[in-house]
Amino acid sequence: MQGILAKTKITLEMIKWEHSVFALPFALTAALLAAHGLPPLRTLGLILVAMVSARSCAMAFNRWADADYDATNPRTRMRAIPAGLLSRGFVLGFTIAAAAVFFLASAALNRLTLLLSPVVLAVLLGYSYLKRFTRWSHLGLGLALGIAPSAAWIAVRGSLDARIVVLTAAVMLWVGGFDVLYACQDYDHDRREGLYSLPKSIGIPRAFLAARLMHFAMMALLVWFGLLFQFHAIGWTGIAVVALLLGYEHAIVSPRDLRRLNAAFFTMNGVISMLFLAFVAADIWF
Repeated sequence: MQGILAKTKITLEMIKWEHSVFALPFALTAALLAAHGLPPLRTLGLILVAMVSARSCAMAFNRWADADYDATNPRTRMRAIPAGLLSRGFVLGFTIAAAAVFFLASAALNRLTLLLSPVVLAVLLGYSYLKRFTRWSHLGLGLALGIAPSAAWIAVRGSLDARIVVLTAAVMLWVGGFDVLYACQDYDHDRREGLYSLPKSIGIPRAFLAARLMHFAMMALLVWFGLLFQFHAIGWTGIAVVALLLGYEHAIVSPRDLRRLNAAFFTMNGVISMLFLAFVAADIWF
């Protein structure tokens, strides 16, 4: 029993389950908009199960697929598989179990979520291989998180509304831009191992510019999103807060100083997504 508990703790640390906060608030935002308020608790619970299990599946698979590369990267060599804390077989088994939970939750929601669940998993798992052949893998990760709002809308309505796809595109650019910045840490490793990334392809200073352009486009999409859903003052305030926090994040990192990148990438991004959800929820209810 102690061994199982220890492996469970290591697995949760490996998949960074607490970082579900990145995409989950955007999914809940879409669910609230789709329901014009609070969705049925059963639907909300199944969305949460589907989101967490899908992300856990994707993260575990990424650690399994990238284990050899992680072992050669000073930043990642202490991850569970290269450090010998978990076997590749155990991680693959966890991946399959998480995928099964995701399929069950999708089936319990509605027919369309079940039909689309293999497509969602293909996007989530396929991201792990993009860096082997394209510099635009960052947008692949962005899409993996960005589909959350559209998926949540389908979970509530049983159909897709083109308006929510605008939020999917905004989240894709938001995550993609910060993944570009995060990849700057692995510039030397990617060159040595023959992996692809935007920083490796165009250099770190230009990668920073590309990330800023992605986030500028993201804000333009959020403004469009607010217009499509006829936000009131509270919703527009939320979009303004997102813009200010994005500006702050870019202000605390630079091509010459990446020391505060984790604070920008993890802490502030979680704050952004939660605040966006809070402002949109308040806009709907008040």
